[in-house]
Amino acid sequence: QAQRTGASDAEARQFFERYFTAWQVSGNGRLDGTVTGYYEPVLTGDTRMNGRARYPIYGLPADLVSVPLPASLRGSKAVVRVRATGSGSGQISPSGSHTANLADFPITERSSSLKGRFEGGRFVPYYTRAQINSGAINERAPVLAYADDPIELFFMHIQGSGRLRTPDGRFVRLGFADKNEHRYGSIGRYMADKGYLPLGQTSMQGIKAYMKQNPGRLAEVLGQNPSYVFFRELTGSSDSGPVGALGTPLMGEYAGAIDRHYITLGAPLFVATAHPTTKKALNRLIMAQDTGSAIKGAVRVDYFWGYGDEAGEVAGKMKTTGYVWQLLPNGMKPEYRP
Repeated sequence: QAQRTGASDAEARQFFERYFTAWQVSGNGRLDGTVTGYYEPVLTGDTRMNGRARYPIYGLPADLVSVPLPASLRGSKAVVRVRATGSGSGQISPSGSHTANLADFPITERSSSLKGRFEGGRFVPYYTRAQINSGAINERAPVLAYADDPIELFFMHIQGSGRLRTPDGRFVRLGFADKNEHRYGSIGRYMADKGYLPLGQTSMQGIKAYMKQNPGRLAEVLGQNPSYVFFRELTGSSDSGPVGALGTPLMGEYAGAIDRHYITLGAPLFVATAHPTTKKALNRLIMAQDTGSAIKGAVRVDYFWGYGDEAGEVAGKMKTTGYVWQLLPNGMKPEYRP
């Protein structure tokens, strides 16, 4: 490995130069793309509901069912039959006992599964964020902990993982378990369109400040993003980073999320961009360890800054032009994965 114990920077560089080929990533004929930032938030709350900790962090609901979607039906508006197969799973089958109208589901040509629930003789899309926030899954899903602040909890959903600090100083590590498969909706864009905030102020920090001053619009604004994440409690040291799509902890400033249709998950990436606060050049070799529903496109990287408020301040301001090279083993060529 390039990072074997005792290896110098020069030896690590020689390792990559010898065994890897750098391929510059392009999309629609363009070499430039967008680099954003994400982080692992630290929330305050408790494992039991109290006067401050009132906002539930849900685990997997008992009635959430995942149904594999054949490639031939992606983007389709057909009506199909669905059969329950147990343990939160189902299967499209001519002999299925439930009907599912694919036109009702937010699926695209890339969708690999349907996430829904059985309702009478129908298989319907799972509840949206607005429905869940209104109590739709009370008693249907385990509550892993309760957060003090609904805005901070919302941004933990956007990041996909986080830590919750309890009053006794203990940390509960929370990782991504599943999602309702509704499309991601930008609340920043919605707020700008409604005139609540100028577009240039719809950073994470700007949204947080606005919502604290206008709590009466909380349900309206958060409901504009129907996508919802369910979590699982992670074991191990509280010092470990969040677990990415490869199942390994992420290291701050050395990992990123990509669109796996264009970039090989697990590949080293060289990212050339600018630091969001200092504006100085930021050229870094990172690992493509993660994915995200909002990370779409070829030259598109979400740069992981670490955890806590300081990382969040930087990540929330990052939306810069960048260039990306993926390093693949010699003899291996990049390919699009539909």
